[in-house]
Amino acid sequence: MSRRIVLSSAAAVIALGGAGAFALAHAGDRPLAVENGAARYTAPEANRDGSFAFTTDVTAPSGLKSLKVLAWPAADPAFAKHGPTAKDMAEVESATCRSADDDIVRCTYEVTVTAADAAASGKGTWHVATLATADDGETVFDGKTSTFTTG
Repeated sequence: MSRRIVLSSAAAVIALGGAGAFALAHAGDRPLAVENGAARYTAPEANRDGSFAFTTDVTAPSGLKSLKVLAWPAADPAFAKHGPTAKDMAEVESATCRSADDDIVRCTYEVTVTAADAAASGKGTWHVATLATADDGETVFDGKTSTFTTG
């Protein structure tokens, strides 16, 4: 092999290795983030229960410990003015999460909605609040990650 080819190949390997190391170093700089949230509500009818489902992607470079999910009515007197807080999320249920890509986790939360549940909760606009907690302790709260309508 000619000396020129060997030197070109070595330079390419060094450049690619450096770019890969740079990308890995900056991947750790990415903050915890909840993105692409989508809520779906199906009303109960006749003899069938309905459902509420929420799916989102969480970027969590250190890993995801939990994603708590709370659906709340926009007209709720307790939350109407300011919405829920991260403190309100302490006792709510967590979504089920699975790794989707290097540091992206896909989380899904789903519950059954009975006719009695639907009647008691009322119709209208609802919001979904989320509280993501990373393995390193970092947290991100969003009181309006997604919105849906019942009725």
